[in-house]
Amino acid sequence: MEYLNTLFNLNGKVAVLTGGGGVLASEMAQAFLNAGVKVALLDINEDNLKKKIAAFNKSEDELIGLKCNVLDEQILKDVNDQILKKFGRIDILVNAAGGNTAGGTVGLDQTVFDLQYEQFKKVSELNFNGTVLPTFVFGKTMADQKSGSIINISSMATYRSITRVVGYSAAKAAVDNFTKWMAVELARKFGDGLRVNAIAPGFLITEQNRTLLTNKDGSLTERGKDVFHMTPFKRFGDPSELVGTILFLASDAAKFITGTIIPIDGGFNIFSGV
Repeated sequence: MEYLNTLFNLNGKVAVLTGGGGVLASEMAQAFLNAGVKVALLDINEDNLKKKIAAFNKSEDELIGLKCNVLDEQILKDVNDQILKKFGRIDILVNAAGGNTAGGTVGLDQTVFDLQYEQFKKVSELNFNGTVLPTFVFGKTMADQKSGSIINISSMATYRSITRVVGYSAAKAAVDNFTKWMAVELARKFGDGLRVNAIAPGFLITEQNRTLLTNKDGSLTERGKDVFHMTPFKRFGDPSELVGTILFLASDAAKFITGTIIPIDGGFNIFSGV
């Protein structure tokens, strides 16, 4: 038991989570706090972030919330300095900022040629550049320490051509490639204490996709039915089901693992549909 406690021990570590006002980052933050990790939650929506921080009911010695635009390098550098001043180090980065928008999705009565490029660009920049920039800024602090675990958020959209979400899919595919590239780069230049991995969630019900997958009465939309058909578990995932893998990747239990993308999808990726 002592061996397991040491292997998975995260007590006293410092984690930074972007997209801190969202459902996924909130679940991960709670898991980190329960494991004794000091957490910095970052989000561009300051009001939403304050509500999340208040709901955790933790002291500033354990949890801080900082307004941050993940597409602004100078703001990220300023936030990095604030976290170092507060906690002294950064051990874990979870790039949870991202998501899709209605404008970046091909409508049911549209083709891809109806999609406005500016909307495509907005979604792809948030999901890809919003992972790259925090990795460059907070990753530099980890490189200086010679230790750290970076965890990106991929998607089932990188495994299959999921209809309608073209910008999001392209960006997440880029995140996969960037995860592998950074894993090699950091290990070769800064040693084996630096790791970069990603998780690829299956279909979870969030506020962003609720209306795509379920009707107002809770029944499944046609798209929701298609997801169930392609998921051997025959259900949607819950955000809480991501945290075990996140804690594993952040801990010494995964210290020889880098450059991986781990599906957490109820079998969606492996099922052919027949």
